Amino acid sequence: MTEAILLVGGKGTRLRPLTVNTPKPMVPAAGVPFLTHQLARARAAGVEHIVLATSYLAEIFEPYFGDGSSLGLHLEYVTEDEPLGTGGAIRNVASRLHSGPDDPVLVFNGDILTGLDIRALIRTHKSTSADVSLHLTRVTDPRAYGLVPTDETGRVTAFLEKPQTPEEIVTDQINAGAYVFRRSVIDTIPADRPVSVERETFPELLSAGAHLQGLVDSTYWLDLGTPAAFVRGSADLVLGRAPSPAVPGRCGDRLILPSARVAADAKLTGGTVVGEGAYVAEGARVTGSTIMAGAVVEPGAVITDSLIGTRARVGERSILTGTVVGDGAIIGADNELREGVRVWCDARIPPGALRFSPDE
Repeated sequence: MTEAILLVGGKGTRLRPLTVNTPKPMVPAAGVPFLTHQLARARAAGVEHIVLATSYLAEIFEPYFGDGSSLGLHLEYVTEDEPLGTGGAIRNVASRLHSGPDDPVLVFNGDILTGLDIRALIRTHKSTSADVSLHLTRVTDPRAYGLVPTDETGRVTAFLEKPQTPEEIVTDQINAGAYVFRRSVIDTIPADRPVSVERETFPELLSAGAHLQGLVDSTYWLDLGTPAAFVRGSADLVLGRAPSPAVPGRCGDRLILPSARVAADAKLTGGTVVGEGAYVAEGARVTGSTIMAGAVVEPGAVITDSLIGTRARVGERSILTGTVVGDGAIIGADNELREGVRVWCDARIPPGALRFSPDE
């Protein structure tokens, strides 16, 4: 395995306001753009050449990663003129691949944090002579996912849309968003139009008698599609629960980047990240949260399971739980924001304007 395609074209709508100014794969997780973790894990598995399929805010990727040499990779970038879906994006970059018709090509989504053994997926693909091999994971409640049942040998038998009734839940295995394609199979995907591998390519291959192999790997797996999931994924990287060679420091309760400042009596726990140039003032308590570059947490603020955007400010004694604060926003003193609140970029919330509990 020397080549891979990384799908990074999505708009990240569910992650707004995090993705207003930044494409989803470039939002920092554990101190670096999330994409860095994926690239580093692919390189550790032996991948050398990766083609990034970009679309939304495509101009941000190449200035940051360049040709990939700093990561020991050769990176190329292909931008879609219009969104092409997962299958269309894969087909759109096929001309940049160097592999022969029967060679394996790794394909993975730009919003999945996983401990998948990539080498094991490749070995499974080769040993079974599959046309496509899929990483499958087991989930407790599969109702929100498409189901992928397999036979006793691991061969995929069906692709089932999200089940609506208990009788339709025939397996707890779901598509986990990483694949190995036989190179020639990629060329069969229709060109120049939107295509979904999940809804079109894979079911059609199965109907045509192709060999689709599943590898169930139930190590760490998290879809970072929502703000709450993204915050949790970053914390899990810092805590060492999710593996990545790209975490810029030792795993532990907190990660403080070099130019950040943290007051001596501030308390940081639960995998909290304090980004470059950020400041956490005296008496602040931050748990399981990400404080992005240049943000300020003022004295006595309490922040839990939240993300504070670039150059944003959280006022004195404000309490934030499960909250996302967009870039440049200002939360005045003595506010209280609870689960699910999203403060848009550059918004201003006056002191004491929002509370969920009585004023004591």
